Amino acid sequence: MKAQIREGKMNGAELRIAIVVGRFNSSITDKLLEGAVKALKRARVDFDYVEVIRVPGSFEIPVAAVLLAQTGRFDAVVCLGAIIKGDTPHWSYLSQVVTTGISHAALETGIPMTNAVLTTETYEDAAKRACEQGHNKGYDAALAAVEMANLCSDIKSSGNSS
Repeated sequence: MKAQIREGKMNGAELRIAIVVGRFNSSITDKLLEGAVKALKRARVDFDYVEVIRVPGSFEIPVAAVLLAQTGRFDAVVCLGAIIKGDTPHWSYLSQVVTTGISHAALETGIPMTNAVLTTETYEDAAKRACEQGHNKGYDAALAAVEMANLCSDIKSSGNSS
């Protein structure tokens, strides 16, 4: 018996993508957004079908993501933010809530959501994950969104053909 293997395609030509980006720590989140845009261009996403939503900070990302998914207008949502450790444990609680919120939003709506909300101990660590050289996590998240949107579409359409 041979197993069927499926993977999402990296062609975003017909996809509609929402990007939710927190403004807090904007020197980092703006770089994540640049990376995401670069990745979507690489995947041939039509920018007439991309919507960028800016929210005050990372805490607000899950609410905006679920509302965008519920509209039915998007095939995937890319979530971008930066939570950097401060002098109190607040960053730890916030990181957990945001990560869980994005997961719940994706599961609740069935719309793929990728999480590039950085949770780092230092500003320097966040900057490394948002740089143009090397691995920009916004770039990675946007490519994953394209792949997952295509895979989910493929799975849904194969379920309807039987």
